Amino acid sequence: MKRMGMIFRAKANKALDRAEDPRETLDYSYQKQLELLQKVRRGVADVATSRKRLELQLSQLQGQSSKLEEQGKKALALGREDLAREALSRRAALQQQVTDLEGQHQTLQGEEEKLTLAAQRLQAKVDAFRTKKETIKATYTAAQAQTRIGEAFSGISEEMGDVGMAIQRAEDKTQQLQARSGAIDELLASGALDDQSGMAKDDITAELDRLSGGTDVELELQRMKAELAGGTTGAGSGQQAIEGSGAQGQSAQSEVPQSQDTPKFEK
Repeated sequence: MKRMGMIFRAKANKALDRAEDPRETLDYSYQKQLELLQKVRRGVADVATSRKRLELQLSQLQGQSSKLEEQGKKALALGREDLAREALSRRAALQQQVTDLEGQHQTLQGEEEKLTLAAQRLQAKVDAFRTKKETIKATYTAAQAQTRIGEAFSGISEEMGDVGMAIQRAEDKTQQLQARSGAIDELLASGALDDQSGMAKDDITAELDRLSGGTDVELELQRMKAELAGGTTGAGSGQQAIEGSGAQGQSAQSEVPQSQDTPKFEK
């Protein structure tokens, strides 16, 4: 049972540590300090109210004491010594009350000063805690963001880990499809598989088609060369024919005088 209790407490402590956010804890502590400061201020206000009430009572008693003193003087002036003695007796009782109230007033005033000083000190501590709280929260937030960025860059975060696994699966599937496609092409080329569409060709047929295509190109090239050669030969023959006709004309012109001189020689 002790082991079970220890394990349960350890698990609960770990779960609480995982769920605890230092920023929320700091905000909660600051809220509690504000509530305490509010209570102290309320206490100061209550003490100040009691002190003010005592001051009012003292003022009333002092007024009654002064009135009784005046009445005693008037009674004594009128020869009523008994009334004067009664007025002084009442005045003495009021004076005792005034003395008691003045003691209470001093006590309340001292308490008020203490509470006021405590409220001021607590206010200073709360302000300092608030500044420190905001600094710690900002530092924690920056460290948390930096840690997440580092985990994202290194790929150890949960989100980036899922993305990395998805990319790896896509690459594996792509490689598998490429390998399957290459294997099918090799099997079709070797004749191990038949192409039902009739468009696949074996190596011999592909080689014959390539040679046939090359032969057609060579024949077309030879024909073009022959045409170019035939055109050049025709142009040379025409030029020779023109030159031959010109030579024959010149020989005919040179023979004309000989034909004219011949009859003269015959004569």
